[in-house]
Amino acid sequence: MKTDPAHFRTGDDAADAVRHEVREHRALGWDGGTTAERSEKLVVEEPLEIRLAGRRFTLTMRTPGHDEELAAGFLFAEGFINDPSELGEIRRVRGRKGAPEPNAIDVVLNVPADGLRSRLKRNFVMSSSCGVCGKTSIDSIRRRVAPASGSVRAAPRTLLALSEKFRAGQRVFAATGGLHGAAIFNLDGTMLAIREDVGRHNAVDKLVGYALTNAIVPLAHHLMMVSGRLSFEIVQKAATAGVPILAAVSAPSSLAVELAEEVGTTLVGFLRDGRFNIYTRPDRIAQ
Repeated sequence: MKTDPAHFRTGDDAADAVRHEVREHRALGWDGGTTAERSEKLVVEEPLEIRLAGRRFTLTMRTPGHDEELAAGFLFAEGFINDPSELGEIRRVRGRKGAPEPNAIDVVLNVPADGLRSRLKRNFVMSSSCGVCGKTSIDSIRRRVAPASGSVRAAPRTLLALSEKFRAGQRVFAATGGLHGAAIFNLDGTMLAIREDVGRHNAVDKLVGYALTNAIVPLAHHLMMVSGRLSFEIVQKAATAGVPILAAVSAPSSLAVELAEEVGTTLVGFLRDGRFNIYTRPDRIAQ
């Protein structure tokens, strides 16, 4: 797989990320009956257009940064590509004067045209059915997701230590208080990567894209942690990447738990303040 190096950063460039993903804005603060003007940091939200071989495919609102990972992770997590070998060149769309457009990515897939049309049709049906019939969507996902490894184990103390590491890695959140995060850990609790975005789904897609571009998919011996709640879509994306244990600081939805049961994902919620709940596959949390 080939990527355009422009605007492609690793998780270690935290200071650079804050500069690119945060803007200053004047605000009027109210406190105890007095007001004062001050400068507030806002997380950047801009559209990203993803194209397939030059054709417009989809548009998402995201926080700029790791856009190549976002495109790759989205295509993989949603089933438009089956493995990294089907992901060809990822490049910035060039404007009239040859300069890269900051909000447009073009992806060339190593997928035959007939196969791509079939996948586009299949995913349209699955996405359309999600709000109508959860079982239909779960069956569609189960057919294309390999069961998570049954031999993986993580100690409760490892899980309890994730929250502090997660918060420490959320540099843009610390500056703005206004976006979601997702992180990958080894089973011993070592953080491999963290990604932030205004959209929780985008944060996970960026993380899956990181795993793809670093050849560690499937994430069969890793933990994933996300901010906010655990939705159906978050479980779907993690399961597609092979994640056996998925944790969050908040609660899961009923459909998220149902999907986790179907695909064999261990779902951990309310991971904070020295406690957590295990909703599915508790055998992976070893005492």
